[in-house]
Amino acid sequence: MKAIISPPAGAFCRSASTALGPLLRAAATILCGLLIAAGPARAAPAAAAEAQMVRGEYLARVGDCIACHSAENGKPMAGGRQLATPFGVLYSTNITPDRETGIGGYRFEQFERAMRQGVAADGHNLYPAMPYPSYAKMTGEDMQALYAYLMQGLAPVQQANRPPAMRWPFNQRWGLALWNWAFLDATPFQPNAEKDATWNRGAYLVQGLGHCGACHTPRGMAFQEKAMSEAGNAGQHFLAGETVESWRALSLRGLWTVEDTALFLKSGQNRFATAAGNMAEVIHHSTQHVKDDDLRAIATYLKSLPPGRHELPAPALPRAQAGQVPDNLFSSRGGLAYVQFCADCHRQDGSGVNKIFPPLAHNPAVTANDPATLVHITLTGWQTAATAAHPRVFTMPGFARLKDQELAEIITFVRASWGNGGQPVSASQVKRMRAELAPKSPDSASFETPRLADMLARPNAGQLVRGMRLHLETKELLPDHVGDQLNCTSCHLNAGTVADGSPFVGVSAFFPAYAPRAGRIINLEDRINGCFKRSMNGKPLAVESPDMKAMVAYFDWMKRATKPEDKVPGRGIGKIDRAIVPDPASGKKIYAEQCAVCHGENGAGLKSADGRLLYPPLWGDQSFNIGAGMARTYTAAAFVKRNMPIAFHGTFPLGQGGLSDQQAVDVAEYFSHQPRPDFPEKVKDWPKDKKPADARY
Repeated sequence: MKAIISPPAGAFCRSASTALGPLLRAAATILCGLLIAAGPARAAPAAAAEAQMVRGEYLARVGDCIACHSAENGKPMAGGRQLATPFGVLYSTNITPDRETGIGGYRFEQFERAMRQGVAADGHNLYPAMPYPSYAKMTGEDMQALYAYLMQGLAPVQQANRPPAMRWPFNQRWGLALWNWAFLDATPFQPNAEKDATWNRGAYLVQGLGHCGACHTPRGMAFQEKAMSEAGNAGQHFLAGETVESWRALSLRGLWTVEDTALFLKSGQNRFATAAGNMAEVIHHSTQHVKDDDLRAIATYLKSLPPGRHELPAPALPRAQAGQVPDNLFSSRGGLAYVQFCADCHRQDGSGVNKIFPPLAHNPAVTANDPATLVHITLTGWQTAATAAHPRVFTMPGFARLKDQELAEIITFVRASWGNGGQPVSASQVKRMRAELAPKSPDSASFETPRLADMLARPNAGQLVRGMRLHLETKELLPDHVGDQLNCTSCHLNAGTVADGSPFVGVSAFFPAYAPRAGRIINLEDRINGCFKRSMNGKPLAVESPDMKAMVAYFDWMKRATKPEDKVPGRGIGKIDRAIVPDPASGKKIYAEQCAVCHGENGAGLKSADGRLLYPPLWGDQSFNIGAGMARTYTAAAFVKRNMPIAFHGTFPLGQGGLSDQQAVDVAEYFSHQPRPDFPEKVKDWPKDKKPADARY
């Protein structure tokens, strides 16, 4: 018997047909036909079940179940995430198939009732923070598939649910039955016969599983969504924008082109914006995994919606031309603060850096009537969504160390510039948001960053601003003296205002001073011209020229009350252990992973689409020459250790630093020893003192 059962049906039939006599052959043929048919018949339900479960997993992605039903650092779908509401705190529930603490005991009918009516298996009402009013639009087929995945595609996790902490009377669940009676429409989605299949597919996903309205539709007095679709008199409210957990969920009605919206949902970025806050999570967990056809359907539906009344479009103002810098960038407090704290990433023209830092010009979070998202990000920071298209996460640190008035000046400048047309933001608005969010600033405040905006109060403000700009825009303003593509701020970050970024704070108090490389006492003008000849691979400035005097005046403004014997916190670039042996092969790999995105795969720097240099070259003819301090391994390593890469984490003000000492030495060895210009005057260096071991000559 075992020999007959074990082989596949086809093999058994072939052997039986040969072995049986002529009288039994016909019967055997019939029997074998039944066996052959029975094999696929048994396989068909299994294949169908597998396909249903795969579809259910996709639907769970579309519905973004994992985002709400997974606590930070917790097990997926096991619940426990805190959900803040105006009425108290809820905790998401365990939806794994664990029979004791999850939904493993739910029959399909009970699951469907929870999804469409918000009633759990034991009969208690769910709070509509669970978007069952949207899920009610799902088809029966999709509901079955989602149920199959949750029951069979997930591993059960035994984790008890946390009880909600809702205030009275909202802790009385019987009231939710009245809420359902008043506001719930559990009718599944009905296609619009006047629209095509793409539009209807997009409407189904947006209104149903995508539950976009849960965040983007304004709420009524009973916290109900004012509309669940675009239809009817209330339809003007659907997806017209709402403020949720101190984020402004923008109006989605006709916001961008179909292509721009689909790209944003797939990658977390497009030419107008980069996802922030809760939307970055949605893209990471959900929309980047959605099929391209479905994304296009969603975008097609959203594009078809006319602007709603709740979130009016920004006033129609002339749009700034590409590359245009605001007239008051260097003459207003908000403009100078933007230059100091924002322009390195978002650029003077507000264009950002493609695929790295978002533009601020015409960014919907900037132009929105309600500036909540912009204020929120400025106080607490931001991260890009990690997607397959853009796997590297870039971070903007929070600027909570700045005062309310300073932040209001920056935000107001951004909202008013580049044709954004936004209304001013007051210090009191920032103060209220700060109190609500209670942002933390973990960075040491021992180094007090000078505020460029304060230069405007000085009698020689014009000269100081010119001096600052000469450090910031050296190549553009002094083309005859700069022979490469660097500016002073390439090494002296944010125009010399960043701790351990070779800041200018107090520096002029230490000159004249003995310089071992020159073998003599030099003054500040000598030091500045040394940078022009080495780091800039250029020509010195005349000592009595207005531009040299402006640069020195800028240094003197930053001297403050510093005396020659003082120690200035954050001065220089710090030290690094010279006993670390560099590994250039490791350095090459680190460069490719961490540096090439800004400095180019071949070290030639990063340019904008119109050819403007955004970040400087690290080697080649347009980089610093071998006489520069940055051409030495351990000097470069100390700088890299504390200042590169930027946007790596939440350190104020650039998210700078983060590599280990060994990594910094390795990558410094790699890029500092790449080909670069010679320095003819190198023969005069270190006439009296011992030359450093890592000198290039």
